[in-house]
Amino acid sequence: MTPSGMPTGPEGASSLDELVRVVAHLRAPGGCPWDGEQTHESLVQYLIEESHELIEAIESGTREELLEELGDVLYQVIFHADLAAHTRGEDFDIQDVAAHMTAKMVGRHPHVFGDATLETAADVSLAWDDFKAAEKPHRTSVLDGIPQGMPALALADKVLGRAQKIGLLGSEAAFPLPMESEDELGPLLLAIVAAAKANGLDSERALRSALRGLQDEIRAAEAESAGAGSGSDVSGSDFSDAGIIGLPAAPD
Repeated sequence: MTPSGMPTGPEGASSLDELVRVVAHLRAPGGCPWDGEQTHESLVQYLIEESHELIEAIESGTREELLEELGDVLYQVIFHADLAAHTRGEDFDIQDVAAHMTAKMVGRHPHVFGDATLETAADVSLAWDDFKAAEKPHRTSVLDGIPQGMPALALADKVLGRAQKIGLLGSEAAFPLPMESEDELGPLLLAIVAAAKANGLDSERALRSALRGLQDEIRAAEAESAGAGSGSDVSGSDFSDAGIIGLPAAPD
C-alpha cells in the first residue's frame, strides 16, 4: 500500500496507468462516496465546465494552466470510461475507448496509413467528410451528426460550413461586411449583441431560430435532390436561403 492507502500498481506503470488506477480506486467500494454515486448524466456539467476552462487556457493561459486543464479534461474521459466498465449494457473501459479511437484515426487517414494521396491540409479537409460518411452510411443528410446543443454561434459556423462543402451555399451568399480580421469581427459581434440586448432581444435564441430555418431549407434541398435521382449530391440545387442569411428587409 502507498502512504495514501491506495494499492500500488505494477512496477513501471506509466503516469496514465496510475491515473486510471486512481479513478478506479475512488469509485470502488470503500473509495469516495461522491465519486461512487456519479453517473454519465451527472458529470455532464463538469465536462462542459472543464472544456471551457481548457479553451480559456489555450487562448490566454500559461503553460502550467494548459497542463492542468488538459489533465482535468483527461480525468473526465477516464471517469466516464470507468463508469462504463461497471455499467450493465456498456461494459467497456479506457482501453476500449483508446482502441476505438485508434481505429477511427487510422481509417480517416488513408493518406498516412494507406495508399491514398492527399498532399495539403486543404485536400484532407475536403476528403474528411467522405471518410466519415464511409464509417456512418446510415446518415442521409450533411447535417447529421451536428450536435444541436452547441452554442448558437458555433452551431452556425458548423451548419454553414457543411452547406458550403456540398455546394448548397456559396461563400458569396453572406452580405458583405467591413472586416478583414477577428480583431474587427469581435467588436462587430459585440455591437450586434449589445443592440439586441438594448431592444430586449435574446441573441442566442434569435440565431438558433434562424438556424432551424436554414437547416430546414438544407434538408428540403437534399430531399428534392434525392427525389430527382441525384443521391446526396445537391450542388447546383436552387438554394437561395430564403433571406435567412443577410440583412433583414427594410419595412415598407
